[in-house]
Amino acid sequence: MTPPSERAFWIAFNHVPGIGPARLARLLEHFGDLEAAWEADEEELARAGLDRRSLERLLETRRTLSLDRVVVRLERLDAHVLTWADEDYPHLLREIPASPPVLYVRGTLLPEDAWALAVVGTRRMTTYGQEVTRRLVSELVQANLTIVSGLALGVDRQAHQVALESGGRTIAVLGSGIDRLYPASNRALARRIIEEGALVSDYPPGTPPDAANFPPRNRIISGLSLGTLVIEAGERSGALITARFAADQGREVFAVPGSILSPGSRGTNQLIRDGATPVLEARDILEALNLGPVEPQQEARSLLPENEDEMRILAVLSREPMHVDEIGRATGLDAATVASTLALMELKGFVRSTGSMSYVRAW
Repeated sequence: MTPPSERAFWIAFNHVPGIGPARLARLLEHFGDLEAAWEADEEELARAGLDRRSLERLLETRRTLSLDRVVVRLERLDAHVLTWADEDYPHLLREIPASPPVLYVRGTLLPEDAWALAVVGTRRMTTYGQEVTRRLVSELVQANLTIVSGLALGVDRQAHQVALESGGRTIAVLGSGIDRLYPASNRALARRIIEEGALVSDYPPGTPPDAANFPPRNRIISGLSLGTLVIEAGERSGALITARFAADQGREVFAVPGSILSPGSRGTNQLIRDGATPVLEARDILEALNLGPVEPQQEARSLLPENEDEMRILAVLSREPMHVDEIGRATGLDAATVASTLALMELKGFVRSTGSMSYVRAW
């Protein structure tokens, strides 16, 4: 029998209830790798910081889980796994607090998906919401933005469909395993998404759709995206949870205004009242994100590895503002080089100025 790979141990820990990002990070820090953590005895696991309940769950999973079966199941699904240890783990998602250690993917995540916008809203979409979604998403796709949503009925479904019909890419984040598509009426749509984008979940294959799974998955929808657009939402819509996650993650929140008499627009109108950017056309989003024409930026980004100074600066930047003096100290570049390189990178769309001589990554 072939020994399990290191990736298999990431998958194994993902099956242990109660061991999330924080506990997994402690195990990695203590043991150095997850194979050692998986094979450790009870005393060493306790010294690594596992409480009794988590320890019991880990021991039970070790007794009952067949890693070989899990790997075979993923192969049959033609799925692949991304972990914190992978360079191609989505950059934007890596930046959020408690990012998921493991992602299961059917389809393909591409570098250009760093230019992504979450589009969410009510399951009970009105004709107004349907038309607004069609107009905005088609324009955003023409600007080469990837559309991220949750494969739910209503606005989510419409956003995915319009993205595909417009020749764009779309990513669906699930509140279940990637083999347990929900709702069943969206299975044909999911197959199309796999061909022109990806289905993504941090839940192991076989996980059924459960009401408790959907609010946490919303943090991944917003985390994969530069901003979140709420098109139509009532006062208690799950889309508002996604918007809150986006705000907490330091991402932009956009909302489409609607009639004050429409229950389906109460949530979006309240978001605008509380500071979300109102959206009347796709240009409002592109300007707020300082994207401009996205295609030239994507072409310019492909040249990035040819310039060592740009690579060094990009390596130290994040979505948190960083002063040019700090950038210079972190990269070892002189002030003139930092200033001129940042100016060029801003034109290319790699970085964005936040004022006071501070910059953030633009993707």
